Amino acid sequence: MSKRVLITGAASGIGEATASALRSRGCDVVGLDVNADGNDVIACDVRDQTSVDSAVAGAIETLGGLDVLINCAGIGDPQSAAERPGEDALRVIDVNLLGTWRVTGAAIDALRESRGRVINIASGLAHLTIPLATAYTISKRGVVAYSDSLRLEMAGEVGVTTIYPGYIRTPIHNASVEKGIALEGVVPAEPLEAAAATLVKAALSQQPYRDLATSRQGAAGYAMFRRLPRKALDRLTLRRLRATAARGHFDGSELAADLRARLRASRG
Repeated sequence: MSKRVLITGAASGIGEATASALRSRGCDVVGLDVNADGNDVIACDVRDQTSVDSAVAGAIETLGGLDVLINCAGIGDPQSAAERPGEDALRVIDVNLLGTWRVTGAAIDALRESRGRVINIASGLAHLTIPLATAYTISKRGVVAYSDSLRLEMAGEVGVTTIYPGYIRTPIHNASVEKGIALEGVVPAEPLEAAAATLVKAALSQQPYRDLATSRQGAAGYAMFRRLPRKALDRLTLRRLRATAARGHFDGSELAADLRARLRASRG
């Protein structure tokens, strides 16, 4: 029997690619996105519970039930942890973390009825912290904690999988590029197709996975990060950041100006 799948953030990036891949496998897929662009994507603002409730109910009615919910909706906007949080920081946390919670809460009854599963998108930054990605890192660590809580509460009824993508060239990075702190050239990129394939695997597997990285390199790296003492991981991260600053990577960024000066002045 084909799976009935609901995907948030389905108008672009990982969500769009996953929706296409699942349809090619015979699944019935409805997307939610604030930028709805077709019959298969319903307009939904995951920051608004009323919008979420209406859109999720409409999707479940269209699908005739629900087997898999994939929470892909996410945004990225850099900030300094040393500055007061602004609206951009609150928006990141609201979309990435609370949006995941809102949509899952709206869909949980249908998932319990089908004994289905929830797939939440975290990030490699849930394991490795970098500066100036403050709200994003908070939100993605929060998604891991939310997944863990949901998994315990729904044990035996609804499966819960957490996915950890690395750096993938999607529009979520546009805000960082505009502020001069792009990840391009700093960390290796993973193909979008690999992320979509991982989500298809999580959606269609006979038994739900607990955690999945979107590449072998990511899986190996995250395993190492979990085992390293935090102090040692901080030293390694700062060493990499100093080398990056020395190459002039942050030179055009006003947001990174103070960090750049500290990195160039310090030795480690």
